[in-house]
Amino acid sequence: MFSRVDLESSPPRVTFPRRYNAAVDLVDRHVVEGRGARVAVRDDRGATTYAELAARIDGVVHALRGLGVRPEERALLVMHDTADFPAVFLGAMKAGIVPVPVNTLLTAADYAFMADDSRARVLVVSEPLLPKVAAAIEASPWLEHVIVAPSPLPSPPAERAPASRATRRTLHELLAAAPSTAPEIAKTTVDDVAFWLYSSGSTGAPKGALHLHGHLVQTAALYGGGVLGVGPDDVVFSAAKLFFAYGLGNAMTFPFHAGATAVLTAERPTPATVLRVLREHAPTIFCGVPTLFASILADPAARDAGIGGEGGWRGRCCVSAGEALPRHIGEQWRARFGHDILDGIGSTEMLHIFLSNRHGEVRYGTTGKPVPGYEVALRDESGAEVEDGAEGLLWVRGPSAAAGYWNQRERSLATFHGPWTRTGDTYVRDADGYFTYAGRSDDMLKVGGIWVSPFEVESALAEHPRVLEAAVVGHADADGLVKPKAFVVLKGDAAPAAGVREELRDFVKSKLAPYKYPRWIELVSELPKTATGKIQRFKLRAGA
Repeated sequence: MFSRVDLESSPPRVTFPRRYNAAVDLVDRHVVEGRGARVAVRDDRGATTYAELAARIDGVVHALRGLGVRPEERALLVMHDTADFPAVFLGAMKAGIVPVPVNTLLTAADYAFMADDSRARVLVVSEPLLPKVAAAIEASPWLEHVIVAPSPLPSPPAERAPASRATRRTLHELLAAAPSTAPEIAKTTVDDVAFWLYSSGSTGAPKGALHLHGHLVQTAALYGGGVLGVGPDDVVFSAAKLFFAYGLGNAMTFPFHAGATAVLTAERPTPATVLRVLREHAPTIFCGVPTLFASILADPAARDAGIGGEGGWRGRCCVSAGEALPRHIGEQWRARFGHDILDGIGSTEMLHIFLSNRHGEVRYGTTGKPVPGYEVALRDESGAEVEDGAEGLLWVRGPSAAAGYWNQRERSLATFHGPWTRTGDTYVRDADGYFTYAGRSDDMLKVGGIWVSPFEVESALAEHPRVLEAAVVGHADADGLVKPKAFVVLKGDAAPAAGVREELRDFVKSKLAPYKYPRWIELVSELPKTATGKIQRFKLRAGA
């Protein structure tokens, strides 16, 4: 029932029995092999061992089956990061039910769309989020059961339960009533759909990507083990939440596969929250996004709290994804903390990182090389591979690619081409095999007949000492010609003094070819982002 990993083969190889359930492999294996007393999760309420988590997972199996939810039906999860999240997620999978975790920061309309699109029969929701999903509960013709999970975050005032045919129970009462006997494991195969993840919506409406039981351990073995070297003594904290592919691997799959400990918090990953977690739990591996790393470096409270100082938290490894990591942020982090940030790129469709920098081989400004077990190619619009030094569209193939999008035939055909997945990102490969990000294919600008990468302009702006972060989009001038327009967030202690826009323009001109500088600079308090930290440039374009 367990997978086998051979990292010595070339490429590394993970083999599975035909009859396979990932929940058993990730948690029950540790109990069977005598590691049940190890701590699996530390959250805002305390510690949960692997044995305790396994028992809670079994309780979820009994609870869902007791409600009449059947294999292959969907369970929508709108849950904060606590030990209940992996219990419900893996419990659904162990029962053959398909969990669909979604962003906890969405609107009521988003939840209504996802409840209807997924046709979920059961909704598991953290209590403070109930008002946000009330409209979805009321409108859905599919939902039959609502399970309310506890959360350490404050709940809003009690409201009238939404009008719905769905029953409403608490997770606590369902688990308390569940038998203590081990449930029957669903007769799933390695190729059964195990869970869905909705794309983060950086380019518009989300799409449900279908992932299989074998995909979780593939990413844990090839990236979590093969690149990060996650081991049983590691403590892993991910600022990215579990509802998103990056966070699901960082904070559940990787530590659980290795028998390590995951640190979870229900709070939003503000710099203050992250600094508290680093102080209190001293994770050995910290996973974030470029904006968060930049905020910590710029935050005086980080130094006051001893983060990065003598005797303060330093960890052994940091990981960045979501957006390309600007060179200067990586270099400043290494100088302050004594270790590198391993920048990489992954996607909802590929489940986790497939192109990454490695320990001892970091080149800041690049996204590194393909993760062993994955193959990457750069192609032009016709599908032909491009030469080193030329920009090309990034294609990837590997063992964790989604089976397709739910109910999205045309978009599936545009993204998945046999074993290859078209990412929509533009990259350049150098002679040493390192890949450098050039932007999204739909974000590239043509200025004066020459292609300009928004990311290149953003990186130049971000090097200025006044700038915290920046985003660049195309904007038409009075003649209808497209030029770069920048949206800039200044650092907290950098007041928007007179002449700052001209100062920033001149700074970019000193760094890049003259035609690339932003003709317009708008100072903003924040940039629109997905929950994963990706800048939503389509919103900036619409606003511009």
